[in-house]
Amino acid sequence: MAAKVFVGNLAFSTTRNDLEALFGEIGSIKDVFLPTERGTGRPRGFAFVEFESEDDAKKAIEKFDGHELGGRSLRVNAAEDRPRSPQGFGGDRPPYGGPPSGKPKGSRRNVRARKRSL
Repeated sequence: MAAKVFVGNLAFSTTRNDLEALFGEIGSIKDVFLPTERGTGRPRGFAFVEFESEDDAKKAIEKFDGHELGGRSLRVNAAEDRPRSPQGFGGDRPPYGGPPSGKPKGSRRNVRARKRSL
């Protein structure tokens, strides 16, 4: 089990300091990551808390899973590594979000023009 825990179902008003104070009761915290939405800057409703030891992470899961914070029941479990594609982006699409790499690029007019030039 990793020393990092996932904390879900957070209220949008929850801050990094709130999480540090709550999980600091268990043991020493290495890092707290509270992702925010790009456009609004509002928290996304979940966080990752990394502890110095795996024992502290296990204690946090046991103690705070179902704990109420900000009027919401927290979901706390071990953080899992998500598999990433080799490019760092999803699937077989290029990083800019264009068509999958197997399809020809360009409009039909450009495809016809290329055929004529051969």
